[in-house]
Amino acid sequence: MDTSADSIEAARSLALEFGVEFRAEVGDDALDPVLVRGIPVEWARSHALLPVRLEGELCLLTANPAGVDKHQDIALLVGGDLRPVLAPREVILKCIESCYFSRHESPGDFLRDLDQNTAGVGRLDDSRSDDLLKTADEAPVTQLVNLILLEAVKSRASDIHMEPFQARLRVRYRVDGLLYEQSSPPKHMERALVSRIKVMAHLDIAEKRLPQDGMARVRVGEREIDIRVSTVPVAEGERVVLRLLNRDSSVMSLSELGMPGSMLASFNSLLHVANGLVIVCGPTGSGKTTTLYAAIGQLDTRGRNVLTIEDPIEYQLQDIGQMQVKPKIGLTFARSLRHILRQDPDVVLVGETRDNETAEIAVRASLTGHLVFTTLHTNDAASAVIRMMDMAVEPYLLAAALRGTLAQRLVRRLCPACRKPVPVSARELSLLGSAGRRLEGATVYEPAGCPACLGGYRGRVGIFELLLVDSEIEDLIRGGASAARNLRSLPGKEARRTLLDDGVEKILAGETSLSEIVYALGL
Repeated sequence: MDTSADSIEAARSLALEFGVEFRAEVGDDALDPVLVRGIPVEWARSHALLPVRLEGELCLLTANPAGVDKHQDIALLVGGDLRPVLAPREVILKCIESCYFSRHESPGDFLRDLDQNTAGVGRLDDSRSDDLLKTADEAPVTQLVNLILLEAVKSRASDIHMEPFQARLRVRYRVDGLLYEQSSPPKHMERALVSRIKVMAHLDIAEKRLPQDGMARVRVGEREIDIRVSTVPVAEGERVVLRLLNRDSSVMSLSELGMPGSMLASFNSLLHVANGLVIVCGPTGSGKTTTLYAAIGQLDTRGRNVLTIEDPIEYQLQDIGQMQVKPKIGLTFARSLRHILRQDPDVVLVGETRDNETAEIAVRASLTGHLVFTTLHTNDAASAVIRMMDMAVEPYLLAAALRGTLAQRLVRRLCPACRKPVPVSARELSLLGSAGRRLEGATVYEPAGCPACLGGYRGRVGIFELLLVDSEIEDLIRGGASAARNLRSLPGKEARRTLLDDGVEKILAGETSLSEIVYALGL
């Protein structure tokens, strides 16, 4: 939220008129979540009032120094005198969001305070978009769901799993690719929790025998988060998985993904070809969509028409047309691609090539003057070529269309605050084969764990393998699947730098651990 020069000057003049201190900016160190414990967030927003600590003194951020009655109300709630400090309304609202977001109220704290006989457990709210910071006036079930979602957002979780068992309901968050168990709600709240989530996702709360899928939307202040909800019936109830899609997240740049310098330059060159097919491959959860978003985010959209076909649309991209597939009504990737080619595109992103029809249309589109990006579920860059042939794409067409394939995995990044150096054992070296020779005698790092991380890791980084198609590789592709298998053994090619080679580089740089590389590559 930007504060204009005019609003700052107007607030400064008002402060002089009333003889109170003026602050154009307020740092996070002034925010104290304890002070707002008894103040509903909607009240704070509507009156633009926030108690803070400035240089150890209790103060009240206000945009209206004349509102003495409201100032007295908030002083009573805080339990002390507050010195008024005037700030622009936009600054105060931003501070309110940050302060309420940082409150240490977790689902576990809420459950400890919740009486098991609460009368409102079964009450549901069918509001279209819930603000997770607003919980005080909600029913207990709604409060609990909001707290679970808010805690997941704070933890940088990508998914929330709610798993019913005979005697308990387990809640887990997926953070950096692994699931971590959280405070478990009591078993008797299970049905109400599932019903609340179904209401949010506009699903049928009476249908418990069939799987259901839906979308919900929540807010954390001004940030909007889409939630993809999936329910399936299991022996002990209904299992619910929520995928959190932060619509306001900034798209990462290619340089932030962790690609080696020479490989980054080569991949960047693919973004400037006039036409052709570029494939990003790897298993589910390996960051393929993030890489493609980063790639098309670097394209000049002022003079080019860039369109995407996705399932689902995970991030909103500026100046790019994004289309959501809807298989239930027949809007598949293949059908969407046929229609989108009539929209005069220069660049097309196909979220996933799942079938023969989509593969054939994507290849033919790349041969008719379009630059096409897509993803495949294959283990390495060379396997993407073979997979396309398995989907009945003619080798001569693929050879003419393909410009490059990028294989990738995600590995957890070591926490720099607590990682500890260790020698490499002979057994670990044997797992890496010839690539492990570079680690002989080297010091590597392993996780330790500290309050700033999860088990010694924080965040993730990619490991990559790039295959650029030249005349020699084109000839191999034209030879069919049997000849294409030789792509892995071409000497002197970029394909010789494998995922494992890049993983060893990141081990030597202290970015990740040897155990992470072994796990990610299935060694």
